[in-house]
Amino acid sequence: MKRSVSRLIIFVGISFLVSCGSIQKRHFSKHESRSVANKPLDPSYLRKVLYSHYNEWQGVRYQYGGLSRRGIDCSGFVHLTFKSKLGKNLPRTTGMQAKIGQEVRRDDLRVGDLVFFRVGKSSNHVGIYLENNKFLHASQKKGVTISRLDHVYWKSNYWKSVRI
Repeated sequence: MKRSVSRLIIFVGISFLVSCGSIQKRHFSKHESRSVANKPLDPSYLRKVLYSHYNEWQGVRYQYGGLSRRGIDCSGFVHLTFKSKLGKNLPRTTGMQAKIGQEVRRDDLRVGDLVFFRVGKSSNHVGIYLENNKFLHASQKKGVTISRLDHVYWKSNYWKSVRI
């Protein structure tokens, strides 16, 4: 019994450390990453698609490792959005998503860029930039929502941005 409880505690601890990840990890080759990054989309079309997708998913609760309307995490939401709405196959985890594309300055953000945050000692969060300092993401507190980059929390935890 003690061994089972110890294993459970270790599993839960590791789950919190990796944040926004998933059991469904998939490794992408450099070739796949480059092919995703080389296909820019029209900004007005992309903005329309992202707001429409938000309207479909607004308020869906956050669930670590989730990938459905019953619950979804931040990297799962980004993965699903790009795959289902834009036909682009991004990695499933925040860590892998942060390694693809081209890094861009915060002042140069465009619709569809990924924005990353460090929200704990070893935890990361990801969202999709929309416009005017707003980004779309799956929040642990609010579920799928739109937040502002200039909000004190997100501004202080901003890490980097990537253009896909």
